[in-house]
Amino acid sequence: MKIIPYLSYSGNCAEAFNFYAAAAGGKIEMLMTYGQAPPGAPVPPDMTDKVMHATLSIGDAAIMGADAPVQFASKPAGFSVSLNVETPEEADRLYAALSAGGDIKMPITETFWAQRFAMFIDKFSIPWMINCEKPTA
Repeated sequence: MKIIPYLSYSGNCAEAFNFYAAAAGGKIEMLMTYGQAPPGAPVPPDMTDKVMHATLSIGDAAIMGADAPVQFASKPAGFSVSLNVETPEEADRLYAALSAGGDIKMPITETFWAQRFAMFIDKFSIPWMINCEKPTA
């Protein structure tokens, strides 16, 4: 079993996933618009070019997402997408790339448990954490 975060966007899912792919070195495995749904599927006219489903692989993990129709859209809350990396350099690189244009909650720094840790909300309103744990003794 795998747990895969599924993120909802308000019309900018494709832009967000392209940003994440470039920033984190990931690959968009699948991106389907509502307009690509089978004939007869109930697609609101304003959603034709919006993302019905997308999958992005980053390393050995993945995130999925879509543009939520207005009646289902809500501001993300109560979770963070957490990237756990091996080196402080990778943590610093990901932080610089993914937090650009976002709202920094905790700048990247050393903590008692981590060589690097940061919390931010990206420019697409998705909360993130970056963690590079200290080696265990």
